[in-house]
Order: sequence, then C-alpha cells, then structure tokens
Amino acid sequence: MARPEDRQTWDAFNRVLVWLPVALDDQLHRDAGLSLFEYGVLWALSEAPERTLRMGELAKVANASLSKLSRAISRLERHGWVRRTPDPADGRYTLAILSDAGADKVAEATPGHVDAVNRVFFDRLTQAQIRQLGQISDRILGAVRTESDRLPGS
Repeated sequence: MARPEDRQTWDAFNRVLVWLPVALDDQLHRDAGLSLFEYGVLWALSEAPERTLRMGELAKVANASLSKLSRAISRLERHGWVRRTPDPADGRYTLAILSDAGADKVAEATPGHVDAVNRVFFDRLTQAQIRQLGQISDRILGAVRTESDRLPGS
C-alpha cells in the first residue's frame, strides 16, 4: 500500500468487512432470532437438493470448522429446524437435513434480511457500481481462493 489512496480504500473496505456482517446479524437477531451464520446455514440447506447436505460440505459452504458448524446445528436442532442423521450411502458421514419448520423459518426470515441487504448495500449503489462491485468481488475472491490453497491445512 504505497499510495495514500490505496490505504484509504483498504481502510474503507476493511470497515465494510467488519461492520456489514454486524448490521445484518443485528437485524436477523432482532427480527428472526437467528444469527447471520445460522441464517446462512439454514439458507444453504434450503437451496440444497432435498434440503440435505453432508456436514463436511455444509461446513465448506458456510466457511466454518466442523466444530463451529456442529454447535450451530445443535442450536438449530433444539428449535426443530434441522436434524442430523447418518448418511445412508456411507455411514461415516452425517447429513444435515432442513425440516419443514426450518424451511418455514427461512421463509419467515428472508424478507427482512433482503430488506436489510437492500437498505445497507444495494440502495447505496448505482446499477453500474453494482456491476463493477460484482466484477471486483469475483477478482478478489479468485485471489483469496488461490492464496488459501497455499495455506497449510487448506
């Protein structure tokens, strides 16, 4: 970051990385009784074939350790939104399955979450900025994935 504008851009982007999840998490807690992480897990299951994913695959989708995911799934199970069962195709794996009540919870939480995303994100940008941000995000994500492939344990 040799140039002052590079540092200013990085500082602004870093603040977005820190505060955007907080704003979305606050809205979900307030309106749906879910954390942003829990909502993401429920959403991923709702989009999966037969609303089912192996825990390892769900951990990848959620970018979480199996232990963090397992704790979240335990909370979601207590509400009856998710259940775990051994994978009938290979008992070494555990499946996470979204229940009908969990699908209802996602449907209940989604409109408020979408409104919050629109309010703090999309409504602040022009269509050209949205397209450009999508392209920028794809480029950064490609570099992050390449870099994370080099990290031990990746």
